[in-house]
Amino acid sequence: MPTVLRHGPYWFFFCSNEAGAPMHVHVARDRDVAKFWLEPVRLQRSSGFRRAEINRISNLVEEHLEEIIEAWHGHFGT
Repeated sequence: MPTVLRHGPYWFFFCSNEAGAPMHVHVARDRDVAKFWLEPVRLQRSSGFRRAEINRISNLVEEHLEEIIEAWHGHFGT
């Protein structure tokens, strides 16, 4: 699972077996995980995060969107 970004307690990463899926990023902190679609940025699913934290993470995805999309294309070769 390639790391895209680390920001504070959050780890942003891709799962290498998901090349055929729409662009997205996974985010984890401890045992909590979430998945965000990238175009447009929206929560796909979450396990463990509270709503306020999801909002913070969503803002981080928006702030780093260009970097995340570039990493997606670089990793999956699209």
